[in-house]
Amino acid sequence: MGVRYSQPAGRWVLTATVLGSALAFVDATVVNVALPRIGAELDADLAGLQWTVNGYTLTLAAFILLGGSLGDRYGRRKVFLIGVWWFAGASMLCGLAPNIQTLVLARALQGIGGALLTPGSLAILQASFHPEDRARAIGAWSGLGGIAGAIGPLLGGWLVELGSWRLVFLINLPLALFVVLIAVRHVPESADPTAAHKALDVPGAVLGALGLAGLTYGLTEWPNRGGTDPLVLATLVVGVLGLVGFVIAERRSTHPMLPLDVFRSRQFTAANLVTFAVYGAIGVVFFLLVLALQVVAGFSPVAAGIALLPITVLMLLLSARAGALAQRIGPRIPMTVGPLVCAVGLLLMTRIGQGASYLADVLPAVIVFGLGLSLTVAPLTATVLAAAEDRHAGVASGVNNAVARVAGLLAVAALPLLTGLSGDQYADPGLLSSAFRMSMLISAGLLVAGGVLAFATIRSTVLNEPPPGEPVTAEPREQSPCRMHCAVGAPPLHPEPTASGTASR
Repeated sequence: MGVRYSQPAGRWVLTATVLGSALAFVDATVVNVALPRIGAELDADLAGLQWTVNGYTLTLAAFILLGGSLGDRYGRRKVFLIGVWWFAGASMLCGLAPNIQTLVLARALQGIGGALLTPGSLAILQASFHPEDRARAIGAWSGLGGIAGAIGPLLGGWLVELGSWRLVFLINLPLALFVVLIAVRHVPESADPTAAHKALDVPGAVLGALGLAGLTYGLTEWPNRGGTDPLVLATLVVGVLGLVGFVIAERRSTHPMLPLDVFRSRQFTAANLVTFAVYGAIGVVFFLLVLALQVVAGFSPVAAGIALLPITVLMLLLSARAGALAQRIGPRIPMTVGPLVCAVGLLLMTRIGQGASYLADVLPAVIVFGLGLSLTVAPLTATVLAAAEDRHAGVASGVNNAVARVAGLLAVAALPLLTGLSGDQYADPGLLSSAFRMSMLISAGLLVAGGVLAFATIRSTVLNEPPPGEPVTAEPREQSPCRMHCAVGAPPLHPEPTASGTASR
């Protein structure tokens, strides 16, 4: 029957999943605050800092769909625990890294752990709780995860000032141990009995990772080596061929991790194109803003972390209202206006320079940007899920989450190529200030493109229409509790419509 939300057993399950996913949520934002200190101590150039962020994003985006399949097949608690242990081990490697190369490798390993534990935490809730309590449990998971994401930059800044950037990673170890102890004692095991008969899409995951790695490396090294360098050209070609091979593998696979038929819906495809434009801009902002605040404006790590707090607070307060607005008037207008408001926020950020004031220069820009994101992301997520068949709800949200991460990955990789910033120039306030302004203008252009694309392609009635292949019914479709809060790093994941398999001790 499942555990009840009001009982101690239910609260233990919720605690384990919230804290487990918080490892990945916090790590997605906390590291950016530490980048200047990492660069200084490890003598890293800009490419090294890019890979410190992108190494994690690359493997997380490449394997997050496979991570959910592994849990269904081998046991959700088991894969979740492996993910937590893996993440903790990689965090220890990050904290002890003697050079930037080791740190980048450890960050890539962290991303694999995140890909195992993030979908696993949501699947555990769906399988463990009584049907009447699932929505409440998943809503709590989503909201508490948002709070964890909000404190990430502040926590990172505090730890950097307290002792060292290494504490940003080492703090994960006691938290991971606590999660493991709770999960082993209180979280029931569950699996999908039919998953054993489905082949894992390992070729698709490997080809996807290879394609993303090739493109990311080529774009990152282009400014240093030049566009005609054999290594740059070779990696870009490998990246393109890897992604082409990924599409072919998914088309031929009997059980693809990315069923290509979800893209038969034009609304689903359009919403993901908007996602790519919007989250490409977001990735650039969160990579460069805290760097510019510290190097150019002279903010301390704590002050730089606090500067981002209004964005997440606004999303916590307004995501549900934006989702409700989209239900009333349709998602087209919010998805059009939201990115345009974000673009205005980025134009205001171009005023951030040497001697910038938080109240006069930073706060107004951050608030406008946060208001735009709050208006955009919940309607966007609702559109993605409404455009997919119910049986593909989990896959559709996973695809949208991966698209957002890939957008940020490639945008950060292309940053030096577009702005001319490379090597150790990021440590020069004058050079970084110029590159920061250029980056904000480019990102504002991406957001405008996203808003225009939404206006041209998204129908206002999409939330009330059946997706392709499903009959028209009089009953409204179930609304996801994950839409109550939308994280900054990527759109929220969504559980499968019904729990597969039964929970057991």
